[in-house]
Amino acid sequence: MQLAVVGSGYVGLVAGACFADLGHDVIVVDNDQKKLAALNRGEVPIHENFLPELLERHRGTRIRFSDDLQNAVRASKAIFVAVGTPPTHQGEADLSYVESVARGIAGAIDSYKVVVEKSTVPVYTSDWVRKIILRNGAEHGEFDVASNPEFLREGTAVTDFLYPDRIVIGADTGRCAAVLREIYAPLVEGSYYLRPDVIPRPDRAQIPPPLIATSAKSAELIKHASNAFLAMKISFINAVASICESVGANVQQVREGIGTDTRIGSRFLNPGIGYGGSCFPKDLMAFRSVARESGYDFRLLDEVMRINEDQRVRFIRKVRSALWTLRGKKLGVLGLAFKGGTDDIRESPSILLIKSLLQEGCQVCAYDPAAHERAKEELNASIDFAETPYEAARGADALLILTEWEEFAALDLRQLRSEMKYPIVIDGRNLYDPEIMAAAGYTYYSVGRPAASPEPLPSAKTPTVGKKTHS
Repeated sequence: MQLAVVGSGYVGLVAGACFADLGHDVIVVDNDQKKLAALNRGEVPIHENFLPELLERHRGTRIRFSDDLQNAVRASKAIFVAVGTPPTHQGEADLSYVESVARGIAGAIDSYKVVVEKSTVPVYTSDWVRKIILRNGAEHGEFDVASNPEFLREGTAVTDFLYPDRIVIGADTGRCAAVLREIYAPLVEGSYYLRPDVIPRPDRAQIPPPLIATSAKSAELIKHASNAFLAMKISFINAVASICESVGANVQQVREGIGTDTRIGSRFLNPGIGYGGSCFPKDLMAFRSVARESGYDFRLLDEVMRINEDQRVRFIRKVRSALWTLRGKKLGVLGLAFKGGTDDIRESPSILLIKSLLQEGCQVCAYDPAAHERAKEELNASIDFAETPYEAARGADALLILTEWEEFAALDLRQLRSEMKYPIVIDGRNLYDPEIMAAAGYTYYSVGRPAASPEPLPSAKTPTVGKKTHS
């Protein structure tokens, strides 16, 4: 099928590449000429596993890039809208980009089209998109508006798209639902997974994935409710971690005890410095705004957000307790992206913590495998950037681990210690076993676990690799 994807950000570019890999012909539309030129040269603007391979496989054949929305609409049977919906000052989703695209689509409808919301939008957006298209000259019956929310995690977005937990299609007519079912048929019927060049299957993937058909409004709510629930799990375990620190319990043991309950599950029960990124903070505010507009005071969401913000305050307090005073201290920082596997620094807890530490008078030298360039733009050269984790630790009064990159969980502890002024590690992601760190001569602080003190090092059995406790 011929498809158009409007927007070449994280969602649009991944969706376009994956639709092409399913066998569809895709036009990705954007008005950013620099981005289009880079994409046509084969450059990939985001750090995303398997995305370069898919774009290289299909660029110029099944996927092409254009700034001509109307021609893309005329050529396509379904148009996926994947433009940004940033928060306003009131916390509502700014839908002006969605409205602009809807107006552009209206003037190009020359046969039946399915307009699909792929951006995360509040309930009733499908109704408004339909009204805007009608107001701008389209006729009833010439189009339908559907909601097809994405559930992609940055860093694993390609495999999340091709091996989804579920596919949700929100359509209010049978004709519209049939088009969406046809688009996803290679996944739902399983034919995609029989190909020799298929993207590798991740653990726990369900093949084929279930397809859930709902109304458009239900699909819009499913996306916001899903993200709100996942953010709630993160805030819950962080609140539990705070209690563990107060009473001397170990949150990893508590997490295992509750996470093995199949009604709860262990995913998203990792204590740390809080959630970030482009989705959770924005979507929670938008969902709260929708609830208020509908007459419901969703105070649980207020508490989820408060706990998340408080987690950063608690971490700064932990750094201060380890170093006493902060002014003039040199800190090594591992991690700038909001999570491992991506170069995205939007609402990154690491960036927010670094800004707080700079205000306290600290000197910071940071390392991240992918997010250096984006962080340089955000931090305006106010910190130093290292080429390796060991360079970031050189001469540091303490080392802070703020992002859960896999390489940070497998450092050579002897080399790391030799670089540092004082062997103090403050781990905001609980990547190491406190006993191993203590045996390696470190004073080690983590989240929700007792601090570990150095022990004499056996000369022949000095551990050199830390034990990763979660991914």
